[in-house]
Amino acid sequence: MESCLPDDLLAEQLLDLALKHGAEAAEVLQSRSQSHPVFFEANRLKQLESSAAAGTALRLWVNNRPGLAVAYGHVPAEAIVAKALAISALNDPEPTELTTGGRHHYPDMGQAVTVEQLITWGNEIRDRICRAYPDSICGVDLECDLETTRILNSHGLDCYYSDTTLSAYGSAEWIRGDDFLCVSDGQTQRDRLDSQRLADQILQRLGWAETTTVVNTGRMPVIFTAKAADMLWSTLQSALSGKRVLEGSSPWSDGLGEQMTAAAITLYQDPEVGPFSCPFDDEGTPTEPLTFIENGVVQLFYCDRTVGRDLGGKSTGNGFRPGLGSYPTPSLYNTLIKPGDRSLDQLIASVDEGILVDQILGGGAGISGDFSINIDLGYRIRRGQLVGRIKDTMVAGNVYAALKHQMELGNDADWNGSCYTPSVLVDGLSVTSG
Repeated sequence: MESCLPDDLLAEQLLDLALKHGAEAAEVLQSRSQSHPVFFEANRLKQLESSAAAGTALRLWVNNRPGLAVAYGHVPAEAIVAKALAISALNDPEPTELTTGGRHHYPDMGQAVTVEQLITWGNEIRDRICRAYPDSICGVDLECDLETTRILNSHGLDCYYSDTTLSAYGSAEWIRGDDFLCVSDGQTQRDRLDSQRLADQILQRLGWAETTTVVNTGRMPVIFTAKAADMLWSTLQSALSGKRVLEGSSPWSDGLGEQMTAAAITLYQDPEVGPFSCPFDDEGTPTEPLTFIENGVVQLFYCDRTVGRDLGGKSTGNGFRPGLGSYPTPSLYNTLIKPGDRSLDQLIASVDEGILVDQILGGGAGISGDFSINIDLGYRIRRGQLVGRIKDTMVAGNVYAALKHQMELGNDADWNGSCYTPSVLVDGLSVTSG
């Protein structure tokens, strides 16, 4: 895959025009991407695609009034500046927040692979599942995505980097009488995908689901697999947002330096590891290793430049835009949970009566921490053994309470979205079975 580094002078033209039209400061964020997805459906290679996208966002300040305009494809610089100036006139004044710096070209991250390699991996996943379960219907989506990000501003900053991300998502379905089952799993990596591992994870769940059983209603231990545990961590990530602290909507607003979770939990970010690593945020602030929770104690809230200033500090390098047409806001990009010591099998063996949750329906708990979720794929644990798949079952509780008291982390951490999480055993959640 060829580089998609911006090769035109649009960014420089936008800065020059913005300053000539009265802006005291301006910033340009450019994003270029190329993607080659491959789709397998109903056990067959169905579709190959290739797509490219280019977007440019101009942010400026006139009399301290911010204006933001975004354009995709080839749009005249004059039109983009005119739109940003018009929006600026409608906004209230605010402090200008720009990163000062020089020119930096960071090393490229990740290795691109050919479409032929993606097809090979897809065939390996499909064949492995179909050989073990000939009556299953298998689907696999794979993608190689190359993205280049550049930030240029009127304070001398000009930095850019390219990253390549490989992803695969596999699923297997079966229909046996009135029993429908869908097992799925995914993988996101730099450089290469492990097709055998992804297929084995799906096959393991299919094997566990061969028989069905029922579980009693009541309070009991619940294990969330690494895939399902992301639901828990998304709540803690929200509670660590500096923006929520300023708003007073985080239950941890006064928790800095306090023990807010079990001592087993250490939550941190590392900009140099994992498939979601990046050298700077969408404000051009360099990223750095940071620990937000250490042994259960809240150490830091993540911030962009504006929130960091309002909290009396500075940006933590976490100012990201939900989209090019949005202003930066505090966001986590690469969250890691320090794993525990015991394997998932050992966690299961430690439970006398409980359930294992692998796939859920619906959203997570939100900032309140309260959740009541339907289990899409789960299993009963009895006397330390998985004894069958459970259906029509819900689990309810509170994330903060669950992760503050009796809980244990597994040693099987994996990337689920942008969170590196192990399996989690929590005690005393409410299980309801229909």
